[in-house]
Amino acid sequence: MKVSGFTFVRNAVKFDYPVVEAIRSILPVCDEFIVATGNSDDATRSVIASVDPSKIRIIDTVWDDDLRVGGRVLAAETNKALDAVSDDSTWAFYIQADEVVPETCLPAIQAGMEQWKDNPLVEGLLFNYLHFFGSYDYVASSRDWYRREVRIIRKQPGIRSYRDAQGFRKDGKKLNVKPLEAWMYHYGWVKSPGFQQAKLESFHKHWHDDDWLKNNVPEVPEFDYNSISGLKPFTGNHPEVMKQRISLKNWDFHPDPEKNKLPFIQKVFQRTEDLMGWRIGEYKNYRII
Repeated sequence: MKVSGFTFVRNAVKFDYPVVEAIRSILPVCDEFIVATGNSDDATRSVIASVDPSKIRIIDTVWDDDLRVGGRVLAAETNKALDAVSDDSTWAFYIQADEVVPETCLPAIQAGMEQWKDNPLVEGLLFNYLHFFGSYDYVASSRDWYRREVRIIRKQPGIRSYRDAQGFRKDGKKLNVKPLEAWMYHYGWVKSPGFQQAKLESFHKHWHDDDWLKNNVPEVPEFDYNSISGLKPFTGNHPEVMKQRISLKNWDFHPDPEKNKLPFIQKVFQRTEDLMGWRIGEYKNYRII
């Protein structure tokens, strides 16, 4: 069994992405790792090249900034990295630049890949998600955040990144997947307020036109982390690869108790989910078999 990791990234230093931690978190279970490094304005390429030259293979790309609707450029860059995965790989392990796998999950991931490697009906493996917000001490728990996503796919023709690169499909159809007892920690909403605002201004350029940006993205120096509700304290442990980054955190955040309250209908839905494990109306870009 051969496993290839892959990701894409652009301006990781400029926007403070934990891409090095992301790569290192899954590198132990990968035989190679492909990184599509876009046309950055910073030292992203050299940072990636220094991680592990024996495993990492960089492909230089240029983002098509005209693909501004629905985040299509993110899927395009993901597919460039996927296309560079070795043909003799069994699995392609995808991780985004703001995602990190706890080291405690690696044995379950390795076991899952071994268990299903010879079953062609299994086209992907499904991860649970934890979304951090505002601080490394809080997680988002409302229905606005996805609970699971496919991050390991079988290396075979027809599987492509879907829409804004959140998941994958094969010939336009949902993948048949098996769930793993493994977690992906998403840190995309944990940056200093200034970095977060700059990142959002850049990110929305890959989703919307200039008029939408003018009307919907305020010109402010810092992002307001009290803009969402439904945050809960995180009581677990962060991955070892994140410890140094966390120790350097230079801002403070605690949710405003009044703004953190869920609306009544959200409370009803959340109560149902807590009791039954079922999320009403949940979007699933996969088919569990």
